[in-house]
Amino acid sequence: MAVTKPKAPSPEVLQSYTRPFRVDGTKHFDLSAHHPAQKGDLHKQSAHKLIAENSRRLSYLQEKLYAQDRWSLLLIFQGMDAAGKDSAIKHVMSGVNPQGCQVHSFKTPSPMELDHDFMWRAYTRLPERGQIGIFNRSYYEECLIVRVHPEMLEQEKIPRKLVTKNIWRERFEDMVAFERYLARNGTIVLKFFLNISKEEQRQRFLARLDEPTKNWKFSMTDVAERERWDDYQRAYEDMIRQTATSSAPWHVVPADYKWFGRVVIGCAIVNALEQLDLHFPKVGKDDLKEFGEVRRALEAQAPAEKAAKPEGAEAKGNGKREAEAAKAGNGNGRSGNGGRAKPAKTAKVAKPDAGTVPADAAPAPSRSAKSKVAVPDEAK
Repeated sequence: MAVTKPKAPSPEVLQSYTRPFRVDGTKHFDLSAHHPAQKGDLHKQSAHKLIAENSRRLSYLQEKLYAQDRWSLLLIFQGMDAAGKDSAIKHVMSGVNPQGCQVHSFKTPSPMELDHDFMWRAYTRLPERGQIGIFNRSYYEECLIVRVHPEMLEQEKIPRKLVTKNIWRERFEDMVAFERYLARNGTIVLKFFLNISKEEQRQRFLARLDEPTKNWKFSMTDVAERERWDDYQRAYEDMIRQTATSSAPWHVVPADYKWFGRVVIGCAIVNALEQLDLHFPKVGKDDLKEFGEVRRALEAQAPAEKAAKPEGAEAKGNGKREAEAAKAGNGNGRSGNGGRAKPAKTAKVAKPDAGTVPADAAPAPSRSAKSKVAVPDEAK
């Protein structure tokens, strides 16, 4: 069965919801210039339609990404508590095949992770070629929570003489170099900062307290970190300013309206993949010839539909059916609905074609095909 190619949003539409929020280091960045409650010219109903279109297109592009086995995609999500990172990942990626997508949530470092350099745990979770990797929080926490709480540096066991006033600038340089290295080896890096307002965060914290099914999400640590709101905003601004590059841009996503944030994220991902030369691998002539032999062997194994009848009995049966058809058509050869009755035909077994193999006979490329898992679109 041929892969269905879904209609893609136009490049103009994709860029209209990507360009205003993209930060790539070419201009001075000021976080206060980005408004969390922005929703462009979209209404919620139109947004849901665009989210669905992006989901279908992303599913198609993911199949080609996997089949081609050349590129990989790394998506990094950062944001304050309750900014909507989990739900954004859930809704934007709802149409992709789970076998080609890996999500990693980076929480408090383990003792083993603390015995390595701060980037080590990210190295071990990078997506392989053909895969989409998602970091829910990432190595950028080392310049966010660790910067707001510098006492955490002691837990990382860094030699004291290396912990200087330049440590944050040095870490920014390491991150930029790391992402440049990934880009040079075929990994597309897209980074998203979900920009939520302090008031919207308060409302979402209250919702977690009021709704029993969301109680588990609430933590007193979140409230304590909220007291350091201004410190975090400065840390985010400096982090984005120092690490935004053309090869690994940031997208400052308005997050007060979740549905609009999902539009921005989906458009950015689809737009980036559309820029690549993704295609399904072509099968060589030798393989096609071999496929033809396999097809003929399989067709030869088809069971007969009915046991063969004596020639006379078959002819008698045909005559009886023709008479019945004529009677049903008032004797004038037409069926009761005005159409001509077709004479019954004996079933024939198709002979194998020794010529060219039809296009739809070619099986999947060298990598094994995966069954697609349909995930309902729960975008709200």
